[in-house]
Amino acid sequence: MPDMPDQGPTLALALAFDFASTPVEVRGALERVARALDGIGWDAETRGTVELVLAEALNNIVEHAYGGAPDGRIQLALDATAGRADLVIRDSGGAMPGHRLPAGAPVDPDVCGDLPEGGFGWYLIRRLASHLSYRRTEGCNRLEIHMRRADHAGGGTG
Repeated sequence: MPDMPDQGPTLALALAFDFASTPVEVRGALERVARALDGIGWDAETRGTVELVLAEALNNIVEHAYGGAPDGRIQLALDATAGRADLVIRDSGGAMPGHRLPAGAPVDPDVCGDLPEGGFGWYLIRRLASHLSYRRTEGCNRLEIHMRRADHAGGGTG
């Protein structure tokens, strides 16, 4: 049997927790995810991309699924390695319109003044995530966001 090169230990993490549907709790969840990704070697820029996507998704849940009501709960699970981050977000707030993820629209740089509300966050999420899926079952929303690090050799299939 040929010798296999030692690739060293594969750093991985699994994190799961829930929190209230408030902006303060969302900030705390984002900080917790950032620290966890930092712990397995994600640099600030790539951590920031995950944080941006996650912040957009979580803030949509707070603002739209729960309508700003602070008594809702959000469950977040993160499985990650040096090359990928897989997020699962669950809530029991309102469903996505049409039970589908919004398409999102890019910001038009030629438009000045008051920009309309909505859609830009979903555009960012779609552009930055490698895969998204949403389903609503038994009164619960489940959003899966898969992200791959472009700067990581091997594409992070681990």
